[in-house]
Amino acid sequence: MKADKENNEEEQREEIALKFQMFEQQIRMIQEQLQAVEQAIIELGSLNLQLDELIGKKDSEILAPIGRGIYAKAKLISEEFLVDIGNKNFVKKSIPETKKILQGQIKKLEKVREELNAELDKINTELTEVFMKHQNMQDGHPHKCHCEDCECEEDEDDCNCNDEECGCEKDECKHKKSNEKKK
Repeated sequence: MKADKENNEEEQREEIALKFQMFEQQIRMIQEQLQAVEQAIIELGSLNLQLDELIGKKDSEILAPIGRGIYAKAKLISEEFLVDIGNKNFVKKSIPETKKILQGQIKKLEKVREELNAELDKINTELTEVFMKHQNMQDGHPHKCHCEDCECEEDEDDCNCNDEECGCEKDECKHKKSNEKKK
């Protein structure tokens, strides 16, 4: 009997460790996605500000990036840009139209950021629940009531609380009703 209990406890520890690893992996993946989204928001915001500097600069000399930190002196001959709208399709857009496109992209990314943060909060909540359940199992009782008057941290046979006193509706605490009948 004691060996069965030890095996069961070992299986529970392994299960908890596996769950924690899964949570850690999910959190890391979401954090990486959040970092990419944040970087994109920063870059689009910076580009949006740089467009403001080009207003009224027609026929001015500018430094145009041609790739990986390499710039060429160029003359701005128009305040219209060729904007990639997807699938390498380009359309002419004015500075205000381009800024509007950038602001739309920023809003979409901000929504994605909110969704990722909500997912991260959900995972953290689940992680906390798993941790608390594991902690309470180690304490010898399958749950912990949140009632100040409840003494439900005792072993099942010693539990003195009841549903009316602590408001506990958890399935794990159905033993309380049987304890009430004993009294």
